[in-house]
Amino acid sequence: MARPHIGKKEEKYVLEVLRSGVLSIGPKIQAFEKKFAQFTGTKYACAVSSGTAGLHLALIAAGIKEGDEVITSPFSFIASANAILYVGAKPVFVDIDPRTGNIDPKEIEKAITKKTKAILPVHIFGQPADMGTIMKIAKKHNLVVVEDACESLGATYKGKMAGTFGQSGVFAFYANKQMTTGEGGMIVTNDKSVDEMCRSLRNQGRSSNMQWLDHQYLGYNYRMDEMSAAVGLAQIEKMNFLIKKRQEIASWYAKELERLDSLVEIPRISPEATHTWFVYVVQIRNANTSRDNVIQDLAKKGVSSKPYLPSIHLFSFYQDRFGYAEGNFPLSERKSSSALALPFYIGLTRQDVKNIVKILDATLQEHERIQK
Repeated sequence: MARPHIGKKEEKYVLEVLRSGVLSIGPKIQAFEKKFAQFTGTKYACAVSSGTAGLHLALIAAGIKEGDEVITSPFSFIASANAILYVGAKPVFVDIDPRTGNIDPKEIEKAITKKTKAILPVHIFGQPADMGTIMKIAKKHNLVVVEDACESLGATYKGKMAGTFGQSGVFAFYANKQMTTGEGGMIVTNDKSVDEMCRSLRNQGRSSNMQWLDHQYLGYNYRMDEMSAAVGLAQIEKMNFLIKKRQEIASWYAKELERLDSLVEIPRISPEATHTWFVYVVQIRNANTSRDNVIQDLAKKGVSSKPYLPSIHLFSFYQDRFGYAEGNFPLSERKSSSALALPFYIGLTRQDVKNIVKILDATLQEHERIQK
């Protein structure tokens, strides 16, 4: 399904760390944060152990606490909603724009109550949400915006980078992302106090004077180690190349899938956005076709695929805790039930893509015949 793109520079930088004897809180993390801030055009960048950790700290820094409500999308990896639970707040889901899979701004305002304190938009699969409308709503109702840009590094909305609209934005560097550090994440912001808070919280709540055993807050061990930062530094230095290659592979898929238009819907890109392709997800058009059976049949033919993504509100502990049920967010549920992620990584050739699409075509045709 995915494979990181690791080269000689990543190896060189990691060896420099190992030979230095400074394996944590050293120069590589400082260099990585500086380069990342430059890439995103933000004043500050704070490296952490994961995107999930970054969301947790960003919500704390935003002042979200027990009893508050945060409006977000049900069509996302579960971490975006779980981070809201970590601070004792309630995730309030609203449905999505079926074209992009991102949160539908028209639904946000309907969900605002006296308890609403923030909006957490998720930039799904590599494409930013409609941040112009979202920021207008946030300003009107005095709400904080924390962006989950974990899947959309380098993507833009009206020329501005995802993750740079709200009070803070969070990126993730798991091995299948646009760039990787193995595990890891980054919080970006233009607010010095938010950056300082996140830096303290990631390091056990240590005071700003950095005395080793002087702690000001209830903090966490969310530090990124020097080896991971070394990989990240090498990756961010070639970020434009990594994005360009992913966009090229996505264009191959789009071209090859044109002839399958009656069987699958390919991803649609908003004219206001650029897409950096975390994954390549198609929708099976026939509602009677079992996506899960298609995944099994593709696997038998040597093609990996995944159901990206389940709707969070239908996970059992969300249903048990908040009473969510099928039918609450039908557009998200429809997308979840028909979404099929195809193999996607730098290293795939044009012929690989042709072969994958050929096998997908044959498999879907078989399912169509069975239904008849």
